[in-house]
Amino acid sequence: MPPDCPASFGGDWLSPTDPSYASAISRWAKNAERRAAVVSCPRTPEDVAATIKCARAHGLPLAVRGGGHSTAGASSSAGGVVIDLSVYMRHVRVDTDAKLAYVGGGAVWKDVDEEGMKYGLATVGGTVNHTGVGGLVLGGGFGHLSGEYGFAVDNLHAATIVTASGETVRASAEDNPDLFWAIRGSGCNFGVVTEFQLRMHRQRRTVFAGVVVYPGTVEVLEKVMQVVEGWWRASPERESIIQFLTLGPDGKPACVLALFWNGSEEEGRVHFKPFFDLGPVMDTCTEIPYEQLNGLQNAQVPHGQHYYMKGAFVSAPAFRSASPILSYITSNLDTWKELGVTPTLAFEYIPLGKTMSVPLDTTAYMRAPVVSTLCMMAWRDDDEAERKLEKVRAIANVLVQTLVESDAGVDKGTNTGYGNYLSEEVAADDVTAAVTGEKEKADKSLALFGKHYPRLREIKRKWDPELVWNKWYVVLPATA
Repeated sequence: MPPDCPASFGGDWLSPTDPSYASAISRWAKNAERRAAVVSCPRTPEDVAATIKCARAHGLPLAVRGGGHSTAGASSSAGGVVIDLSVYMRHVRVDTDAKLAYVGGGAVWKDVDEEGMKYGLATVGGTVNHTGVGGLVLGGGFGHLSGEYGFAVDNLHAATIVTASGETVRASAEDNPDLFWAIRGSGCNFGVVTEFQLRMHRQRRTVFAGVVVYPGTVEVLEKVMQVVEGWWRASPERESIIQFLTLGPDGKPACVLALFWNGSEEEGRVHFKPFFDLGPVMDTCTEIPYEQLNGLQNAQVPHGQHYYMKGAFVSAPAFRSASPILSYITSNLDTWKELGVTPTLAFEYIPLGKTMSVPLDTTAYMRAPVVSTLCMMAWRDDDEAERKLEKVRAIANVLVQTLVESDAGVDKGTNTGYGNYLSEEVAADDVTAAVTGEKEKADKSLALFGKHYPRLREIKRKWDPELVWNKWYVVLPATA
């Protein structure tokens, strides 16, 4: 630890010479790793405050690591200081009377799911359970339970935050309500959340979930989409479907549906009967403990690969949107083989009734009646990483643009996609980069936050006027 930092700092201070440094800067996406000058592993909010003050005294940029899932490098800092909450601040404590979970800023959803289900309680969390709680909640957040309980931000009761000045404050409907409004959807723009208080809900012990796989042909896809579209029009609530257009283990195109029903297998098979009647070539659906639900996709997205992500919104499930994507994947099989890349376009059919029942100005998160989609490219090898990233980025742009052009129901000018599906170009490694090309940064943030952006800028001026927090979609402080 630098000699001018407080002696009371009780955590670990890792430099590049420490044996654990390499693991400390590793990330879910290998291409999101950055060589930090130092990694701080705090034990308390006071340790977080000491780190912030020390970094600012030395003029070093800051980043916060919770689950480390940002492909944009928002949880990394080249040459700066990373506050790593995942080492000592990963606790989960459940108050069964209040139905609240007190969750450390470094926890992942697996921690919350497992601890909550000890008491038959759950909340809206990520559909990949090694995702960090912090990034998902602060970015809006949705999951399999959103049809019943809304977005993750709708289930945030309060938060403990260490601000840019090193002050530790509580944000809730009663305490610092402006900050509470802002953090619910603006990502890491306002400080370090060391603890979340999440509302929990009664949850049955087992649920029906798994995948059904269909051949990746346009003819089969049309039949699948007819069933999906009918299911969506019925305004589902206790369920979700995530559709993947991708390559199977044999390298051939496939249409995969991840089905979830918050009930028994007997009920689920009846409810999803039209999908089973289509004759999938694979069916892994069964009744499983709830705490296993958000781990079903983990094997497809392991740590240590290279990932490129880009999101977009569509207005509803539609064959006209899915068909050109499958055709593109099918017509470029040689490209995928040459690059060693697995392309995936995911359509996240999360029921909207509950999320859209909340008044639009309740949170900074811009809610709209749209379906989130994710274009994700994954590859393992490190050969010619930059060249490969350029090619992958270009392909992802084509796929997303194809998707956007297929749907006239979403404004193309503001179709950023879900903020947590951030491409790497937006995240800055320092304040200078954050304000360079200010108009471009502001345009991207304005597109994401919409009419909430001016209010966010005013709150930013109050809580972070010097732009200490400049990762993700940067909120620039309002000028006087």
